[in-house]
Amino acid sequence: MTGSAPPRPRRRTAALCGVLSALLAAGCAAAPREPEQLRLARQYFADNNATARRGPQAQQDFFHRTQHPDFADRTCDLDRTTVELDPALSTLRPDPGFTVDGTRPRGSPWVVAVEVTTRRDGSITGHQIGSQHLVLLNGSAYAFAPCPTEGR
Repeated sequence: MTGSAPPRPRRRTAALCGVLSALLAAGCAAAPREPEQLRLARQYFADNNATARRGPQAQQDFFHRTQHPDFADRTCDLDRTTVELDPALSTLRPDPGFTVDGTRPRGSPWVVAVEVTTRRDGSITGHQIGSQHLVLLNGSAYAFAPCPTEGR
């Protein structure tokens, strides 16, 4: 055993650990970011539902703030109604042909399937599945305020 050099597995292991750490860090840093339209849609629906939980006036204010600027005069009174929207974000897709009464809104229109629940004074008054249009404009998501009390 004299004259033989002892094995050096520690250096090799340390070097491999360093390389693996660098690769893992690079992989984590390069993780895909959520697309902007998905992030904005997710935020819009979260904010909508948060204001619905605070009541009709808070939600009315939200709808006025998020009404598409080209249609700012087209809102209605929610009375004592709130509107919860549960989107199926996997269905979010562009809708370049979208118009409102024949007018194309500025921005990039998107459509998503939603489950809609209306409440009046805290009691459920309606529940349906439909679609919701959002228009991405200048880094914000705008929509078109619902009028759940129309037709009564």
